Amino acid sequence: MGGLSFSRLLAVMVKELIQMRRDRLTFAMMVGVPILQLILFGFAINADPKRLPTAVLTADVSPFARSLVAALGNSGYFDIGRAVSGEAELDRLLATGQVQFAITIPAGFSRDLQRGERPVLLVEADATDPAATSNALSALSVIARQALDPDLVGPLAALRSTPDPIELRVHRRYNPEGITQYNVVPGLMGVVLTMTMVMMTALAVTRERERGTMENLLAMPVRPFEVMLGKIVPFIGVGYVQVLLIVGAARLLFGVPIVGSLLLLSAVLVVFIAANLAVGFTFSTLAKNQLQAMQMSFFFFLPSMLLSGFMFPFRGMPGWAQAVGEILPLTHFLRIVRGILLKGNGFADIVGELAPLLAFLLVVTVVALKRYRQTLD
Repeated sequence: MGGLSFSRLLAVMVKELIQMRRDRLTFAMMVGVPILQLILFGFAINADPKRLPTAVLTADVSPFARSLVAALGNSGYFDIGRAVSGEAELDRLLATGQVQFAITIPAGFSRDLQRGERPVLLVEADATDPAATSNALSALSVIARQALDPDLVGPLAALRSTPDPIELRVHRRYNPEGITQYNVVPGLMGVVLTMTMVMMTALAVTRERERGTMENLLAMPVRPFEVMLGKIVPFIGVGYVQVLLIVGAARLLFGVPIVGSLLLLSAVLVVFIAANLAVGFTFSTLAKNQLQAMQMSFFFFLPSMLLSGFMFPFRGMPGWAQAVGEILPLTHFLRIVRGILLKGNGFADIVGELAPLLAFLLVVTVVALKRYRQTLD
């Protein structure tokens, strides 16, 4: 055999480079994954969200109330997008996640302020994700203390010297203690299902092809939809076993409250699991081997985890990242599962998030069936 031969070593290296060049998908993944990580972490991730949607219920139309609302909007943290007509509408907007904050200015606000009686400003925050609201709430006390200074002139100038001319009451709805586990553990349900369901199904057809059993499958009198359904349905049962383990751990180990209906959550799970399984089946029709199927699964899982609102506040991301995140099924499932478990949402509250899941499932199913080939060529 002799010693090390640089010519033989060079020949093996050249052979590997040629093989890498031929495997274009693997080479694209090697280049694409670092670029994707750089873009997502460098541009899309923001732990200090601004312009958070805020609804205002004003029962006192006065210059003081207008100055206070204007100061909140000018702070950059609050996006005063709508004025509501009643508490019921305010609760609905918070429950469905349409707003992050709900601010109530009570009747007699200006009268009590001028009397030096410290009127109450009620701020309700959707605290299911404590990281999304913490910085805004920290800035709120400063805003409330300084917002009315330009209006406190003349006989009211003495109120400037008081520590707080108004009483700020903050209610952290759905997670009053700001416990991180209440947000993370239900989200893990979606993350685990996305990772395992896509990966397992992505290997389905490629495994058949590599083991040489694809010919037997093609010889069977089954249609593409029947093949797809036959490979997906067993994994739905596996997904439910994973969900039972996570829900049990969430309740027994972490004390996560389960306010809503587990039956409704079970119905939604069918759609979410099927959507991820359809993605995996599509990857299996595109990949030539199991390695490529695994690579494509990771390429789908990475943005799903980073752009869905699981790790970082969704509303803190730039507009283009939020647009991409809205396409991903995990984004909508996280809102659904947190809404059901922490807020007690019913079907009417989650239908806005369920519709994109159904649309995603339909589109991916059509693509998978179009891509499925009934020949080995």
